[in-house]
Amino acid sequence: MRLSRRTLLSSLAGSALALGAGTEAGHAAEAGGAAAPGPAARALARLLPDHRDQVTFRALAPAAGRDRFRVSGAAGEILVEGSTPAVQLTGFHRYLRQVAHAHISWAGEQTRLPRLLPAVPSPIGSTANVTHRFVFNDTNDGYNGPYHDWSYWERELDVLALHGYNEVLVYLGADTVYHRTFLQHGYRDAELRAWLPGPAHQPWWLLQNMSGFGGPVSRQLLDQRAELATRIVDRLRELGMTPVLPGYFGTLPPGFADRNPGAHVVPQGIWGGFARPDWLDPRSGHFARIAATFYRVQDELLGATSMYKMDLLHEGGTPGDVPIGDAARAVEKALRTAHPGAVWSILGWQQNPHKEIIEAVDRTKLFVVDGLSDHYPSVTDREASWEGTPYAFGSIWNFGGHTAMGANTPDWASLYESWRTKPNSALDGIALMPEGADNNPAAFALFSDLPWTDGPVDLEEWFEQWPRYRYGATDRHATEAWDVLRRTAYGTTRADSWSEAADGLFGARPDLKATSGGFWSPPVLRYDAAEFAEALPALLAVSPKLRASSAYRYDLLDVTRQTLSNESRLLLPRIRDAFENADKDAFAALTAEWLRDLALLERVVATDRGHLLGRWIADARSWGAGAQEKDRLAHDAVSLLTVWGPRAAANGGTLRDYANREWSGLVGGLYTLRWRTYFETLTASLTTGCPPEPVDWYALEDAWVRTHPVYGTEPKGDIVKVAREVREALDL
Repeated sequence: MRLSRRTLLSSLAGSALALGAGTEAGHAAEAGGAAAPGPAARALARLLPDHRDQVTFRALAPAAGRDRFRVSGAAGEILVEGSTPAVQLTGFHRYLRQVAHAHISWAGEQTRLPRLLPAVPSPIGSTANVTHRFVFNDTNDGYNGPYHDWSYWERELDVLALHGYNEVLVYLGADTVYHRTFLQHGYRDAELRAWLPGPAHQPWWLLQNMSGFGGPVSRQLLDQRAELATRIVDRLRELGMTPVLPGYFGTLPPGFADRNPGAHVVPQGIWGGFARPDWLDPRSGHFARIAATFYRVQDELLGATSMYKMDLLHEGGTPGDVPIGDAARAVEKALRTAHPGAVWSILGWQQNPHKEIIEAVDRTKLFVVDGLSDHYPSVTDREASWEGTPYAFGSIWNFGGHTAMGANTPDWASLYESWRTKPNSALDGIALMPEGADNNPAAFALFSDLPWTDGPVDLEEWFEQWPRYRYGATDRHATEAWDVLRRTAYGTTRADSWSEAADGLFGARPDLKATSGGFWSPPVLRYDAAEFAEALPALLAVSPKLRASSAYRYDLLDVTRQTLSNESRLLLPRIRDAFENADKDAFAALTAEWLRDLALLERVVATDRGHLLGRWIADARSWGAGAQEKDRLAHDAVSLLTVWGPRAAANGGTLRDYANREWSGLVGGLYTLRWRTYFETLTASLTTGCPPEPVDWYALEDAWVRTHPVYGTEPKGDIVKVAREVREALDL
């Protein structure tokens, strides 16, 4: 049976990894044959096929229960030892950076290596200073790519291993688990598939915020997503990483009490303009039966794991007349019944976890991934907040997957080590949780280094070394550029109660008083725009021999895009002044400059495949079972980036443009359409002396979402050439 096979393999693999058993290469089988390459060696073959035979991977026992790695060896004969295959890859990536001056990231890489890998001058080693290295926000599957395929996920998991992560949140496949669970509890196939949102919106359904939007989903889609989820969790286990799966805490389809007389169901009200799913009282026998089915179905599909993510009463959920502590104990009991010893992971966010939850459950088996460590200056004592519950120092450096560069790296450097080493510290992990991943590669690398660094990170030294392996060699112009970026976009702190960089105004719903693209975004730029702009000419002056890598070209695009984006905050107040002063000539010139910058921005982001709306749409359509579902999935994907949901959610729920981003197709499409329309109404007002005609922005946006032109799926243009044009246009 599948369940038995998965459970057995998971148990055996976990035992072997815990003991540091096994060798990746260099051992012969007892029968005399050569051992097959192990997981780390296979990953290396995927990442650096030309150098796969120059590296031997071996197991290394953990040190006092903590993962560790050690790298040594002569030229072309590199030995990497580590406590799991993933940790071995972490060690190899440290060698690549420090010795070979190469780098692999989720946003660009530089792998220009000599034929023979260089020798290790002296052994490189590190022991993790925390147990847990957790990655992904609950929202990542929506904002980063709900329609990625295995080719994406295979590389993403390799990259996470290279950066030292050992716990990966996996929401993919949960739709199938819920579908199969409630088929066994009185629901029909069609009504369940209508209850499930489209994949782009499923994270918020799993958080008990909404349901249905973007559906119904087809059985084919469910089966394809389940198959992909299976491959993901299998690969994680193969690498010695823990898949973190959603647990069951009471979310229900409509009409549960009608099918189950006596069930105590608590309505959850409204979230962001959406009706929330009902919540089943966890104290009841009904809950115990549903939870038992849920975990059995999940085990059959994905196998058991050792950590489950559940967030009771997320963002305004109500317990009604159910005592929170009693509910938490019942949720915990259901988890422990299915998986004795499993850890309950919960997000530290707003009022969660509630004090009643903390005091009700076994805190030694609760783990909080803190989303506010680098957000609010008032967060100073998590031991007191959570009564000694183990927790991870976390960062959410973007919301909605915004493309803005930046992170509060000084907070990481100052807080992580001091919190970790203070007396009776409960900090035992990191949690990398941008709402949309695959951006901010410098922040990704720096945050990932925290558990593998002895003592506090020296930011000046770190950012000085970063371009050396990011681009392949030391270059004074690259060093100058990244010093500027360190002091600006990556020099912000939580002192202003923000953890993310401000989004641009080109993506805002038009208003002369606009201060952010999304309603929930910072209202001001958190650093000096003129100082930031100095990084662009410096990057353009980098030696031509270092410009070929995808790492350099990604960074040049990012800095060019951000420089243009920052211009929107400088230009809009001038446009407002011209309009209020009825200066027609100045208004015409400034709005023409605004539209010129939008056109330049469209050309900048069109040079990179990861910044193409056309790719996002094509990926969504590729999962559809037929023409109608392809259209629904495209709408699901595009609506998330724009209106987010129906009018009530977009306007009343203030979710419109929450996920705004500077992508080709959005910039040249919706964003240009909105601003051009707006400027035309203001121009007419200046001409007639009448107030501007109001625009039904939701109607315009929703029409564009449903009828936009077809956008390309392949990049076009040369970022170096376009960046030079931007520099000249802005006179930098």
